[in-house]
Amino acid sequence: MVSLVTSVVMAQNPIIRDQYSADPTARVFNGRMYVYPSHDIVSPVEPEKKWFSMEDYHVFSSENLTDWTDHGVIVTQNKVPWVRRDSYAMWAPDCVEKDGRYYFYFPAAPSDTLRRGFAVGVAVAEKPEGPFIPMMRPIEGINGIDPCVLIDPKDNKGYIYWAGMGLWMARLKDNMTALDSEPQPVKGLPEGFKEGPFAFERNGKYYFTFPWVRDSTETLAYAMGDSPMGPFEFKGVIMEESPVACWTNHHSIVEYRGQWYLFYHHNDYSPDFDKLRSVRCDSLFFNPDGTIRPVVPTFRGVGITQARNRIQIDRYSSIAGGAKIDFLNAGNRFNGWKTIFPKEGSSVDYNRVDFTDLAVGEVVIRAKSPVASKVAVKANGRIVATVDIPQTAVWCDVRAEVKVSPRGINNISVTLIEGKNTEIDYIGFDMK
Repeated sequence: MVSLVTSVVMAQNPIIRDQYSADPTARVFNGRMYVYPSHDIVSPVEPEKKWFSMEDYHVFSSENLTDWTDHGVIVTQNKVPWVRRDSYAMWAPDCVEKDGRYYFYFPAAPSDTLRRGFAVGVAVAEKPEGPFIPMMRPIEGINGIDPCVLIDPKDNKGYIYWAGMGLWMARLKDNMTALDSEPQPVKGLPEGFKEGPFAFERNGKYYFTFPWVRDSTETLAYAMGDSPMGPFEFKGVIMEESPVACWTNHHSIVEYRGQWYLFYHHNDYSPDFDKLRSVRCDSLFFNPDGTIRPVVPTFRGVGITQARNRIQIDRYSSIAGGAKIDFLNAGNRFNGWKTIFPKEGSSVDYNRVDFTDLAVGEVVIRAKSPVASKVAVKANGRIVATVDIPQTAVWCDVRAEVKVSPRGINNISVTLIEGKNTEIDYIGFDMK
């Protein structure tokens, strides 16, 4: 069921840049970050269907949160014994490790026509990327979607949470594939639609987080308690509603190498249809009392970009002077974005670029411009190169000498100092 590594996708937001992805559960296994998302596709049986369509799951991993490896399909609908064929309803999953085995939890439409709604199944593997072997039947007692599992660090017991006419929870047996208590509702939460629970422990406190429709679209919200099954006290919102049209949000929160991260999704590659979404990641911080600081979504995301790679400045840290972004190719949005500099003074900043201790000798910019133009490239506020871009209607690589090579990690900026309506795909730096 597992394919070989199929691709490496570069970071910034969204972090998965060659396919649609949503509902990300991030986990740290063996010192490496793994992300288990759902996989949005255009429905192959009803292309006009304006709803979610998902047939399989991939798993992605990274060591540096910048370069992500796609390990391929780990579970697919028509190879799970209990799933109704061609149902395209494999929604938000989770994966946890216990005693050296990896348990992948996923919802789907059951083939049992007498059973209404969704069921939750388990697939088991010896490695976080699989191969995963699905169980013959779903977990008895769960009728719902969006499973999340917490293994309590205090006693190594498992607890499962899910959504279905409210939010629910139960204790798991030691085999991690059956309930060890009766399902009970999660209480103490605000009114409004809720789904996609994610629970975790930090400093002896238990966090119960969930998408919540406070008004018309989903926020990400949370409550806190002193045990895995509460009671939980509602604390507030982690991420506000999207300012553009994406009705859903779905997430996970994880610590990696001393920093906490929020993984979530947005419809970056499909701005006109929010059932085709993409996974993002941003840093998350806690207040001294353990409450969570609100997270503002960014294009830049997390991780350090190598100066000698393509630097996609359209995933900017900040933007000014009327600069804007647009798709490179509206017919294939997975080609990514470009930055448009409409007038002199237009600029973008892009942080955390690693030049290492090896000098670079030139900068290369892939650009096109209706008039001859000039761009200034700065590192930590100092001009390191000026680049003359010729008048050209096609993309071309333009090179210029780097006056003084930056060293270490720098924040870079790109500013149009002459010309108008200049477009840049990416920039990068080469050795002398």
